[in-house]
Formats: sequence, structure tokens, C-alpha cells
Amino acid sequence: MSPDPVIDPDRRRARGAASNQPGRFDLGRVEEADGWDIPEPRPGFRTEVRDEPQRSAIAWNKSPDLPFDRSLNPYRGCEHGCIYCFARPSHAYLGLSPGLDFETRLLARPGAPELLRQELSAKRYRVAVLALGTNTDPYQPLEAERRITRSVLEVLAEFNHPVAIVTKGTLVERDLDILGPMAARGLVRVGLSVTTLDADLARRMEPRVPRPARRLETIRRLTAAGVPVRLMVSPVVPALTDHELEAILEAGKAAGADAASWIMLRLPREVSPLWQEWLAEQEPGRAARVMARVREMHGGRDYDPRWGHRMRGEGEYARMIAERFRTAAGRLGLNGRVAPLRTDLFRVPPQKGDQLSLF
Repeated sequence: MSPDPVIDPDRRRARGAASNQPGRFDLGRVEEADGWDIPEPRPGFRTEVRDEPQRSAIAWNKSPDLPFDRSLNPYRGCEHGCIYCFARPSHAYLGLSPGLDFETRLLARPGAPELLRQELSAKRYRVAVLALGTNTDPYQPLEAERRITRSVLEVLAEFNHPVAIVTKGTLVERDLDILGPMAARGLVRVGLSVTTLDADLARRMEPRVPRPARRLETIRRLTAAGVPVRLMVSPVVPALTDHELEAILEAGKAAGADAASWIMLRLPREVSPLWQEWLAEQEPGRAARVMARVREMHGGRDYDPRWGHRMRGEGEYARMIAERFRTAAGRLGLNGRVAPLRTDLFRVPPQKGDQLSLF
């Protein structure tokens, strides 16, 4: 089985991946010739969505690299199409490609809000911050129609449950009627990712994500409504976006962010060949230098998954980026401790049929 070749750009317009390479669990694809050598036009990659049944809403983890132990993802796959997305390999577990399938064959989880309600109501449940959108973006374009993220937030607000949202999507502004009151009670924080300030590079690297200037405006609107925002410089791309680190932090601070963080480019499993295809097509003059820096940070490999290492890398270059971030964030006041989200307000609201208390 050989990897799919790079697909005609006209068929993948406004998509991030250049191919649809099989995932590691794919047993192979068979294409049979019909005996005719006449070329036929092939359709573009349209977004397809199907509902996914679930047994639970909350996903649990014990990763020492993550500041949370529970998360919820309303969607699998992401139409934003960020070519560097570390979540692409998760589509392989579905028998789909981490390439174009990840951007065009999406799964929605409409049962998540009701399942979440049941799980939060369980007597054994112990409250802690729930991370929303840790694998794929909860405010990707599909959310405008399906509104699953909004329904999840309605449940969390009803329970006074703290939530940390991670997104690149400006659609988060739609839910300020929920987020504003939650923020006033100390129950929500948003992390908004800005990878580059270069609109052209962003369009090619993150084809269906709102442009950088529009994301900065979202930070302004969220903070004006009292919602605290962490600017996420994620990922830092060696030899491509690293020179923008200070400028991104300054822009985020000016927009109202009160904290910042960063993550280095990660290329797990199928992401590496997809990323290198993109480099060869979009940035051929920088491709060798980008990959040399990446491998320098991972002991000569494209990726090292060790805990405490995978997010930042190691070596002189990684230390330089960390020091630049520390210095700039300190100067801008973006490296201080932020107030923890409140857990003491959590309560299970009365359910239909419950006996009312006399007191």
C-alpha cells in the first residue's frame, strides 16, 4: 500500500491537507480500473457530517502535561483544517484518514449535553474544571448549525460548573449571553489561539479559521464582556512563525488578554508526512530549515512523545524560545497567576419529580 498522491488543488480548495493518506489502522484501499483510459472529472471534498452515539460525555485523562483531568469534545474532526493539528491521528481510530477526511468527514455528538447532565448529577461526581474543546475546536463552523457547544454550556451554567474553553473560532462571541454571567461568578475562562499575524500564511496553514485580526477582535469582545482570556501562541512553528512571538504577545495584550501560554509545533504519527507535504507545496524554500529545527528538538526524530517533552522540545533552540516567551510575557504582564475558577458554587439543580425540601 502506498500513500495517496498529492490531490489536485482544485479538488481541495480551502482545505489544509494536500492528500488523504490512509491512517495506521486502514487495511488498504482497492481501486479497480474500469478498462477505460478516459480521464473523468472528480468532485471536490465536501463536508459530510454524521451523528455519533455516545455512552459518556466526559473524557478523563491522567496526563502530567495537562492542567485538567476531564474534558468534553462536541465534535470529532475539524473543518478548520489546520495542517499542523495534533488531533489529526485520532481520525485513524475511526478508519478514516487524518488527511482530508479529518477536515471533511466530521462526527457530531448531539447526545453530549444530556449525557453531561446525567454525569454531573451522579452522587459520585466530584467537581473540577472541565476543559471544552481540547481535541477539536468546539466553535468550528459546524457549531453555527448544530449548536451542541452552546447546549453543553447551558448545562454547565445550570450546574454552576467551571469550564475552560479552547478555541480559534470567533463564534464563541455568540454565547456571551451565557459566558458573561458565568464569568461574573468566576466559572469560565477562554483560551484563544493565535498562531501568526500574517493573514496570508494563516489562510494557507489554517484555511477555515477566522483571520488573525478577527481573532484579536474576539479577544476584545470577550474581555469587554468580563470574560477572561488567555492568549495561546500555539503552535510556535520553527523558522516560519517563531519570529512573530513577541508581536503576537503584544497584540494579544493590547486586545485585552490577561495571560498567555505557548506550545511548540508537534508532529505525532500521521501529522508529520501531512505537514511535510504542506511545506513542500506552500513553503519549499523553508522546508529543510523547518524540519531541521524540529528534529533538533526531538533527538533527530520528527516527534518525541515523552511526558514533559512533547509540548516544548529540548535543546538550545527550544530553550531560546522559552526564554523569549518568558521575557516578553513578563514585560507585558502576561505571566502572572490567574485566579482559579470557582468550584464551590457547584450544585445539582432540582430535577423533575424530585421531592422539594421544606428548608
